[in-house]
Amino acid sequence: MTGSSTLGAKTVLHPVSDLAAAKAVYTALLGVQPQTDSSYYVGFEAAGQQIGLVPSGGPQGLTSPVTYWHVPDIKAKLAEVTAAGATVQQAAHDVGGGRLVATVTDLDGNVLGLLQDH
Repeated sequence: MTGSSTLGAKTVLHPVSDLAAAKAVYTALLGVQPQTDSSYYVGFEAAGQQIGLVPSGGPQGLTSPVTYWHVPDIKAKLAEVTAAGATVQQAAHDVGGGRLVATVTDLDGNVLGLLQDH
C-alpha cells in the first residue's frame, strides 16, 4: 500500500436531541468538563480523544455517531478512499481554525469521517 497514512481515529461526533442532558451524561462518563461549550457544539477531550455532541445532528445531518480519522493530507486520503470504492458524502471543507473535515460512505453505507488540522 502506497497511500497516505492516518494519524488514528481521534474524534467521534454524537448527534443528540437534548444538548444539556447529553452534556451532563458525557461529563459524568468522561469525568471532565467540556473544552468547548456552545449552543451548536459541546466538545470534550478525554484520554487523547475528542468527543463532540452535536444538537439535532448539526449541519452535517448526523443520524448516528461518526468517527473521524485524522489524516495529514485530506485531499490525498479522499482520492485514495474513493479510488478504493468509497463515495464522498460531504466534500472537504473548513469548519474553522483551518480544520478541514469530509465524510465518505463505504460500500455498506457506513459513514467515515476524515479530519485534517493545520
